[in-house]
Amino acid sequence: MASSGFIILYFTFSYISAKKAFVTVQCKTEQERQYGQKSMLDCLVIVSEEVADPQILLVNWKKEGAEEPLLLYDEGKTEHLPRFSFAESPWNDRNMNVSLLITDTAVQDEDVYTCDVMMISGGDSSQTRLKVTAKYKTPNVTLKPDEINHDTLTCNTDGGYPEGRLHWFDEYNTEWTQSAEMEAKQTKSGLFQLSSRLTLLSGIKFSKYTCVVFNASGGREDEAILEILLSQILQQGLDPVHKVVAPLVVIGSLIVGLLLTLLYYKRRRQHDKILLFFSGNHQGLNTHDSNFEEGMSLKLLYNSIYKI
Repeated sequence: MASSGFIILYFTFSYISAKKAFVTVQCKTEQERQYGQKSMLDCLVIVSEEVADPQILLVNWKKEGAEEPLLLYDEGKTEHLPRFSFAESPWNDRNMNVSLLITDTAVQDEDVYTCDVMMISGGDSSQTRLKVTAKYKTPNVTLKPDEINHDTLTCNTDGGYPEGRLHWFDEYNTEWTQSAEMEAKQTKSGLFQLSSRLTLLSGIKFSKYTCVVFNASGGREDEAILEILLSQILQQGLDPVHKVVAPLVVIGSLIVGLLLTLLYYKRRRQHDKILLFFSGNHQGLNTHDSNFEEGMSLKLLYNSIYKI
Protein backbone atom coordinates (compact mmCIF):
# COMPACT_ATOMS: atom_id res chain seq x y z
CA MET A 1 0.00 0.00 0.00
CA ALA A 2 2.98 2.26 -0.56
CA SER A 3 2.12 5.64 -2.00
CA SER A 4 3.66 8.97 -2.93
CA GLY A 5 1.47 10.42 -0.21
CA PHE A 6 3.96 9.19 2.44
CA ILE A 7 6.73 11.19 0.75
CA ILE A 8 4.53 14.24 0.63
CA LEU A 9 3.60 13.75 4.28
CA TYR A 10 7.22 13.41 5.32
CA PHE A 11 8.51 16.52 3.54
CA THR A 12 5.65 18.77 4.51
CA PHE A 13 5.61 18.38 8.31
CA SER A 14 7.14 21.80 8.76
CA TYR A 15 4.55 23.20 6.40
CA ILE A 16 1.77 21.47 8.31
CA SER A 17 3.01 22.87 11.61
CA ALA A 18 2.99 26.38 10.20
CA LYS A 19 -0.56 25.93 8.86
CA LYS A 20 -1.81 23.81 11.75
CA ALA A 21 -4.13 26.49 13.07
CA PHE A 22 -6.30 26.18 9.95
CA VAL A 23 -6.84 22.39 10.23
CA THR A 24 -7.47 20.38 13.39
CA VAL A 25 -8.14 16.65 13.69
CA GLN A 26 -10.21 15.82 16.76
CA CYS A 27 -10.44 12.21 17.91
CA LYS A 28 -11.88 10.95 21.18
CA THR A 29 -9.04 10.19 23.59
CA GLU A 30 -10.38 6.72 24.48
CA GLN A 31 -13.16 4.67 22.93
CA GLU A 32 -14.61 1.47 24.39
CA ARG A 33 -16.18 -1.07 22.03
CA GLN A 34 -17.62 -4.59 22.26
CA TYR A 35 -15.87 -7.76 21.13
CA GLY A 36 -17.31 -9.22 17.93
CA GLN A 37 -19.24 -6.02 17.10
CA LYS A 38 -18.54 -3.09 14.80
CA SER A 39 -16.29 -0.42 16.28
CA MET A 40 -16.18 3.18 15.08
CA LEU A 41 -13.20 5.32 16.02
CA ASP A 42 -14.68 8.82 15.92
CA CYS A 43 -12.50 11.48 14.30
CA LEU A 44 -13.53 14.79 12.74
CA VAL A 45 -11.57 17.39 10.75
CA ILE A 46 -12.23 20.92 12.00
CA VAL A 47 -11.41 23.67 9.46
CA SER A 48 -11.16 27.36 10.33
CA GLU A 49 -13.37 29.97 8.70
CA GLU A 50 -10.41 31.27 6.68
CA VAL A 51 -10.45 28.11 4.55
CA ALA A 52 -12.86 28.87 1.73
CA ASP A 53 -12.98 25.51 -0.03
CA PRO A 54 -11.79 22.73 2.30
CA GLN A 55 -10.63 19.63 0.47
CA ILE A 56 -8.81 16.65 1.97
CA LEU A 57 -5.74 15.48 0.09
CA LEU A 58 -4.63 12.59 2.31
CA VAL A 59 -5.98 10.47 5.20
CA ASN A 60 -3.75 7.90 6.85
CA TRP A 61 -5.00 5.60 9.62
CA LYS A 62 -2.36 3.48 11.31
CA LYS A 63 -2.03 1.31 14.37
CA GLU A 64 0.78 1.89 16.84
CA GLY A 65 3.79 -0.25 16.03
CA ALA A 66 2.51 -1.24 12.57
CA GLU A 67 4.27 -0.07 9.41
CA GLU A 68 1.45 -0.73 6.95
CA PRO A 69 -1.51 1.67 7.08
CA LEU A 70 -4.92 0.29 7.98
CA LEU A 71 -6.57 2.79 5.65
CA LEU A 72 -4.99 5.24 3.23
CA TYR A 73 -6.69 7.84 1.04
CA ASP A 74 -4.29 9.51 -1.37
CA GLU A 75 -4.65 11.09 -4.81
CA GLY A 76 -8.32 10.24 -4.98
CA LYS A 77 -7.81 6.53 -4.22
CA THR A 78 -8.62 4.62 -1.07
CA GLU A 79 -6.81 1.46 0.01
CA HIS A 80 -7.48 -0.44 3.20
CA LEU A 81 -6.93 -3.73 4.93
CA PRO A 82 -9.84 -6.20 5.45
CA ARG A 83 -12.23 -5.20 8.27
CA PHE A 84 -11.16 -1.50 8.06
CA SER A 85 -12.95 1.27 6.15
CA PHE A 86 -14.31 4.80 6.42
CA ALA A 87 -17.26 4.93 8.81
CA GLU A 88 -19.30 6.89 6.26
CA SER A 89 -19.68 5.19 2.92
CA PRO A 90 -19.36 6.35 0.25
CA TRP A 91 -16.72 8.83 1.43
CA ASN A 92 -15.26 11.73 -0.57
CA ASP A 93 -12.59 14.38 -0.08
CA ARG A 94 -15.19 17.01 0.95
CA ASN A 95 -16.35 14.90 3.91
CA MET A 96 -14.78 16.09 7.14
CA ASN A 97 -15.80 12.91 9.00
CA VAL A 98 -12.74 10.67 8.75
CA SER A 99 -13.85 8.16 11.40
CA LEU A 100 -12.52 4.60 11.04
CA LEU A 101 -14.86 1.58 11.08
CA ILE A 102 -13.64 -1.82 12.30
CA THR A 103 -15.88 -4.83 11.70
CA ASP A 104 -15.89 -7.98 13.87
CA THR A 105 -13.79 -6.34 16.58
CA ALA A 106 -11.15 -8.65 18.08
CA VAL A 107 -9.13 -8.47 21.29
CA GLN A 108 -6.05 -7.88 19.14
CA ASP A 109 -7.60 -4.63 17.89
CA GLU A 110 -7.13 -3.05 21.30
CA ASP A 111 -4.37 -0.48 20.79
CA VAL A 112 -3.54 3.16 20.04
CA TYR A 113 -4.53 4.50 16.60
CA THR A 114 -3.30 7.61 14.79
CA CYS A 115 -5.16 9.55 12.13
CA ASP A 116 -3.12 11.87 9.88
CA VAL A 117 -4.92 14.37 7.63
CA MET A 118 -3.51 16.73 4.98
CA MET A 119 -5.27 19.57 3.17
CA ILE A 120 -4.07 22.38 0.93
CA SER A 121 -4.55 24.75 3.83
CA GLY A 122 -2.61 22.56 6.29
CA GLY A 123 -2.74 19.32 8.19
CA ASP A 124 -2.93 17.71 11.61
CA SER A 125 -2.90 14.34 13.37
CA SER A 126 -4.65 12.92 16.41
CA GLN A 127 -4.56 9.72 18.46
CA THR A 128 -7.24 7.59 20.07
CA ARG A 129 -7.09 4.46 22.20
CA LEU A 130 -9.46 1.57 21.52
CA LYS A 131 -10.51 -0.53 24.50
CA VAL A 132 -12.17 -3.86 23.78
CA THR A 133 -14.54 -5.49 26.25
CA ALA A 134 -16.50 -8.75 26.26
CA LYS A 135 -19.13 -9.81 28.77
CA TYR A 136 -18.64 -13.06 30.66
CA LYS A 137 -21.18 -15.86 30.33
CA THR A 138 -23.41 -16.89 33.23
CA PRO A 139 -21.20 -18.92 35.60
CA ASN A 140 -21.78 -22.58 36.44
CA VAL A 141 -21.43 -23.81 40.04
CA THR A 142 -20.98 -27.48 41.00
CA LEU A 143 -20.48 -29.32 44.30
CA LYS A 144 -17.91 -32.11 44.40
CA PRO A 145 -17.77 -34.31 47.53
CA ASP A 146 -14.28 -35.08 48.84
CA GLU A 147 -13.09 -38.33 50.37
CA ILE A 148 -11.82 -36.56 53.49
CA ASN A 149 -15.06 -34.60 53.94
CA HIS A 150 -13.70 -31.32 52.58
CA ASP A 151 -16.28 -30.79 49.84
CA THR A 152 -15.37 -28.37 47.03
CA LEU A 153 -17.48 -25.81 45.21
CA THR A 154 -16.30 -24.99 41.67
CA CYS A 155 -17.39 -21.96 39.64
CA ASN A 156 -16.57 -21.61 35.93
CA THR A 157 -17.22 -18.96 33.29
CA ASP A 158 -15.64 -17.83 30.01
CA GLY A 159 -16.02 -15.55 27.00
CA GLY A 160 -15.03 -12.35 28.79
CA TYR A 161 -12.38 -9.66 28.39
CA PRO A 162 -10.37 -8.15 30.06
CA GLU A 163 -9.55 -10.55 32.89
CA GLY A 164 -12.31 -10.55 35.49
CA ARG A 165 -12.75 -11.96 39.00
CA LEU A 166 -14.99 -14.57 40.65
CA HIS A 167 -16.31 -13.84 44.14
CA TRP A 168 -18.06 -16.14 46.64
CA PHE A 169 -20.89 -15.24 49.03
CA ASP A 170 -22.94 -17.33 51.47
CA GLU A 171 -26.65 -17.04 52.27
CA TYR A 172 -25.94 -14.14 54.69
CA ASN A 173 -23.99 -12.25 51.99
CA THR A 174 -20.71 -12.88 53.80
CA GLU A 175 -17.82 -13.01 51.33
CA TRP A 176 -15.58 -16.11 51.17
CA THR A 177 -13.45 -15.09 48.19
CA GLN A 178 -10.24 -14.99 50.25
CA SER A 179 -10.69 -18.69 51.03
CA ALA A 180 -10.98 -19.62 47.33
CA GLU A 181 -8.39 -20.29 44.63
CA MET A 182 -8.97 -18.65 41.24
CA GLU A 183 -7.33 -19.38 37.91
CA ALA A 184 -7.55 -17.33 34.70
CA LYS A 185 -6.57 -18.64 31.26
CA GLN A 186 -6.45 -16.60 28.06
CA THR A 187 -7.58 -18.42 24.93
CA LYS A 188 -6.31 -17.98 21.37
CA SER A 189 -9.08 -15.47 20.71
CA GLY A 190 -7.80 -13.37 23.61
CA LEU A 191 -10.89 -14.01 25.74
CA PHE A 192 -10.54 -15.35 29.29
CA GLN A 193 -11.69 -18.51 31.06
CA LEU A 194 -12.16 -18.09 34.81
CA SER A 195 -12.31 -20.90 37.38
CA SER A 196 -12.58 -20.66 41.16
CA ARG A 197 -12.50 -23.45 43.79
CA LEU A 198 -13.90 -22.95 47.29
CA THR A 199 -13.23 -25.72 49.84
CA LEU A 200 -15.98 -26.22 52.42
CA LEU A 201 -14.47 -27.07 55.80
CA SER A 202 -16.18 -29.58 58.07
CA GLY A 203 -18.69 -27.90 60.36
CA ILE A 204 -18.76 -24.67 58.31
CA LYS A 205 -21.42 -25.17 55.65
CA PHE A 206 -24.31 -22.99 54.52
CA SER A 207 -27.49 -23.80 52.63
CA LYS A 208 -26.78 -21.36 49.78
CA TYR A 209 -23.66 -20.18 47.96
CA THR A 210 -23.47 -17.52 45.25
CA CYS A 211 -20.68 -17.14 42.68
CA VAL A 212 -20.53 -13.64 41.17
CA VAL A 213 -18.59 -12.52 38.08
CA PHE A 214 -16.98 -9.09 38.26
CA ASN A 215 -15.41 -7.47 35.20
CA ALA A 216 -12.04 -5.71 35.12
CA SER A 217 -13.71 -2.42 36.08
CA GLY A 218 -15.22 -3.95 39.19
CA GLY A 219 -18.73 -4.09 37.75
CA ARG A 220 -21.03 -6.97 38.67
CA GLU A 221 -21.90 -8.84 35.46
CA ASP A 222 -23.66 -12.10 36.34
CA GLU A 223 -24.06 -14.73 39.08
CA ALA A 224 -25.04 -18.32 39.81
CA ILE A 225 -26.59 -19.75 43.00
CA LEU A 226 -26.17 -23.25 44.42
CA GLU A 227 -28.54 -24.35 47.17
CA ILE A 228 -27.65 -27.30 49.41
CA LEU A 229 -30.37 -29.32 51.17
CA LEU A 230 -30.26 -29.49 54.98
CA SER A 231 -29.98 -33.27 54.83
CA GLN A 232 -26.87 -32.92 52.68
CA ILE A 233 -25.32 -30.48 55.15
CA LEU A 234 -25.97 -32.83 58.09
CA GLN A 235 -24.70 -35.85 56.19
CA GLN A 236 -21.58 -34.01 55.00
CA GLY A 237 -20.89 -32.82 58.54
CA LEU A 238 -20.41 -36.41 59.81
CA ASP A 239 -17.10 -38.24 59.69
CA PRO A 240 -16.97 -41.70 58.00
CA VAL A 241 -17.49 -43.60 61.31
CA HIS A 242 -20.54 -41.55 62.28
CA LYS A 243 -21.99 -41.95 58.81
CA VAL A 244 -22.25 -45.71 59.56
CA VAL A 245 -23.13 -45.56 63.27
CA ALA A 246 -25.87 -42.91 63.01
CA PRO A 247 -28.27 -44.98 60.86
CA LEU A 248 -27.69 -48.06 63.07
CA VAL A 249 -28.59 -46.09 66.19
CA VAL A 250 -31.84 -44.93 64.60
CA ILE A 251 -32.77 -48.45 63.45
CA GLY A 252 -31.90 -49.93 66.85
CA SER A 253 -34.09 -47.38 68.64
CA LEU A 254 -37.04 -48.26 66.41
CA ILE A 255 -36.64 -52.00 67.12
CA VAL A 256 -36.46 -51.48 70.90
CA GLY A 257 -39.54 -49.27 70.81
CA LEU A 258 -41.48 -51.90 68.83
CA LEU A 259 -40.54 -54.70 71.28
CA LEU A 260 -41.60 -52.60 74.29
CA THR A 261 -44.94 -51.87 72.64
CA LEU A 262 -45.58 -55.58 71.98
CA LEU A 263 -44.66 -56.51 75.58
CA TYR A 264 -47.00 -53.85 76.94
CA TYR A 265 -49.96 -55.10 74.91
CA LYS A 266 -49.25 -58.75 75.89
CA ARG A 267 -49.21 -57.95 79.62
CA ARG A 268 -52.32 -55.80 79.24
CA ARG A 269 -54.13 -58.64 77.56
CA GLN A 270 -53.22 -61.09 80.32
CA HIS A 271 -54.30 -58.64 83.00
CA ASP A 272 -57.69 -58.10 81.33
CA LYS A 273 -58.34 -61.87 81.24
CA ILE A 274 -57.59 -62.31 84.95
CA LEU A 275 -60.01 -59.50 85.80
CA LEU A 276 -62.70 -61.36 83.89
CA PHE A 277 -62.13 -64.48 86.01
CA PHE A 278 -62.58 -62.55 89.22
CA SER A 279 -65.70 -60.87 87.94
CA GLY A 280 -67.21 -64.27 87.06
CA ASN A 281 -67.76 -63.34 83.44
CA HIS A 282 -66.17 -66.18 81.46
CA GLN A 283 -67.98 -65.49 78.22
CA GLY A 284 -65.72 -65.43 75.23
CA LEU A 285 -62.78 -67.03 77.10
CA ASN A 286 -61.07 -70.21 76.01
CA THR A 287 -61.42 -72.61 78.99
CA HIS A 288 -58.55 -74.71 77.73
CA ASP A 289 -56.18 -71.76 77.66
CA SER A 290 -53.37 -71.74 80.25
CA ASN A 291 -54.33 -68.21 81.21
CA PHE A 292 -57.87 -69.41 81.95
CA GLU A 293 -56.64 -72.19 84.22
CA GLU A 294 -54.27 -69.78 85.97
CA GLY A 295 -57.13 -67.38 86.57
CA MET A 296 -59.38 -70.05 88.04
CA SER A 297 -56.67 -71.16 90.45
CA LEU A 298 -56.16 -67.59 91.65
CA LYS A 299 -59.90 -67.17 92.11
CA LEU A 300 -60.28 -70.37 94.24
CA LEU A 301 -57.34 -69.28 96.37
CA TYR A 302 -58.84 -65.86 96.87
CA ASN A 303 -62.28 -67.31 97.82
CA SER A 304 -60.78 -69.77 100.32
CA ILE A 305 -58.88 -67.02 102.11
CA TYR A 306 -61.74 -64.55 102.28
CA LYS A 307 -64.48 -67.26 102.33
CA ILE A 308 -66.43 -65.65 99.60
